Amino acid sequence: MRTIAFYNLKGGVGKTASAVNIAYMAARAGLRTLLWDLDPQGSASWYLAPDKAGVAGVKKILKGRIPVGELVLSTDYPQLDLIPAEFSFRNAEVALERWGEDETVLRNLIAPFGELYSLVVLDCPPSLSHMAEQVFRASDAVFMPLIPTQLSLRTFAQVRQHMKHKGLGHKHLYPFFTMVDRRRKLHSELVADPPDALKRLLRASIPYSSMVEKMGEHGAPLPVYGGQDAAVQSYEALWTEIADVARLG
Repeated sequence: MRTIAFYNLKGGVGKTASAVNIAYMAARAGLRTLLWDLDPQGSASWYLAPDKAGVAGVKKILKGRIPVGELVLSTDYPQLDLIPAEFSFRNAEVALERWGEDETVLRNLIAPFGELYSLVVLDCPPSLSHMAEQVFRASDAVFMPLIPTQLSLRTFAQVRQHMKHKGLGHKHLYPFFTMVDRRRKLHSELVADPPDALKRLLRASIPYSSMVEKMGEHGAPLPVYGGQDAAVQSYEALWTEIADVARLG
């Protein structure tokens, strides 16, 4: 089993849309996939299971009072299951801090899923926190969506430096461009000629598209309703790269 995460220090950069679409494509490719929505906003859960919600408190999960496997829900899509976000996940930071020096809590919670799943996808909350460090340690690869701006480049540098300083596997951090508007000169320039500081940048980039925004309207991954839209094709290219670098073949 492999574990990958979609993460950014900032919100509103296409993180959840990417996590949902890649999880869907992985399942469609035949990998038994579990998406764990760790973001208390619950957008991934809303896309995949809008009428379902978690009921177990995060403290009970961490203390082993409720097996995390009991939170798994099936979705409408073959091979794709979901652990939905739950409001008390906003208390996860406090609970994890109180857990002490154990740096592998999340990894240990994920490990038993190896009996059922080939891939676990983590949709992470937008923060540089103890939860983020747990995610970095638990993941075989972390994918970081970036809007092509100088501020995003700075954010990537901050995250990479933090991971390097903490020994969190900075060489497994892969950025990729999202919400690309080629009418904007800076967007076009950065995509065409990215700076060397963007280590391990994936080639695929996701365009700014109203079709992606309609995921909420449709309550579905983009490929379910998007036909041959350019954004669908871009996510297909992204999935191919992710499958390669995360060794999902």
